[in-house]
Formats: sequence, C-alpha cells, structure tokens
Amino acid sequence: MIEVFVESIRVNMTNYKRVVMLKEKTASRYLPIWIGHFEADAIAIPMQNVPVQRPLTHDLLGSIVGALGGKVTQVVISELSEETFYAKLVIDANGRHVEVDSRPSDAIALAIRAKVPIFVDESVLDQAGMVFDSEHEEGDAQAAPAEVLDETKLTVFKDFIETLDIEDLGKGGQEKPKK
Repeated sequence: MIEVFVESIRVNMTNYKRVVMLKEKTASRYLPIWIGHFEADAIAIPMQNVPVQRPLTHDLLGSIVGALGGKVTQVVISELSEETFYAKLVIDANGRHVEVDSRPSDAIALAIRAKVPIFVDESVLDQAGMVFDSEHEEGDAQAAPAEVLDETKLTVFKDFIETLDIEDLGKGGQEKPKK
C-alpha cells in the first residue's frame, strides 16, 4: 500500500467534470479519479474548513461509526477494474478489524473528516498512476503514465490530464486565467 494525499480537485472547463488528484507522499506519481460535483464539494468543504450549519452526509457517517464504538483508521483505494475505482473504509470496531466497501470519493471525504491516511494499492497506481514530465518546454508539458498504459484504457484520464497546466499543480486547484 502506498500513502497518498489529496493534492487538489480540478475542474475540466470544457465539460465541468471534476477530478480529484491524489499524490504519493514520498514520490511524484499522481492518481486522477473522476468524481461528481457533489462528491467534489464533500471533499473540498472540510479541506477548506468551510463551516456548515448541519452535519453533511459524510459527517453523519463518521458520527455513526463513532457512536457505534468504531473508529475509521484508514481508507484504501483497493482496485481498478474496467475503468472503475473501488475503495474500502477500514474501521476498528472495538478491536475488531472491519472493511467496508465504498466509492473512492466517499472514502476520501470521510478520511479527510476523520483525519486518517489514504492508501492506494500499488497495482492501482501501476495501472493508473501518472508522472508529470516537466522537462519539456512550457506549453509542451505532458502527463506520462507511471507505467505503460493500455491505450484503450483510461484514455479519458490521460486526455484530461494533458489539458492541465502542469505549472499550476500544487497551488490549491485554482485555475489560471486564460490569455
């Protein structure tokens, strides 16, 4: 398992789809995962410390786990099958190890609230991880897969990543104005 963190949430300005960018803590690979608008908000709200009047769904889930005597200890992006990511919540339920199936976006939103680590199975990063090649001249920067990708798989991610301004990575996901 490889520990990652949420580097940013990006918006494709041509179709307004969101992608959460997970980055390895100790290396330069990124894992892009397409998520919905509401899921993006569920991740961004606690990251930006936005106050909410009432508990949101992921706050409620964390409260339920705690009220039942459990504690979320980590989340794992565990599998990639047919271009769909799978995740698990890992819970300590009074000393008993419990794994609960989850969508990655829900697992990430809960991990941020619970302040627990996010891990990705190495095979998932090998399949879909990307390393940004910033050695090219500006305007020619490309996203290169960490491993050779099957061209028929994950092309939607590769196409989107190639539209990102690599110089902007790590600046909180804010879009640069177009010139």
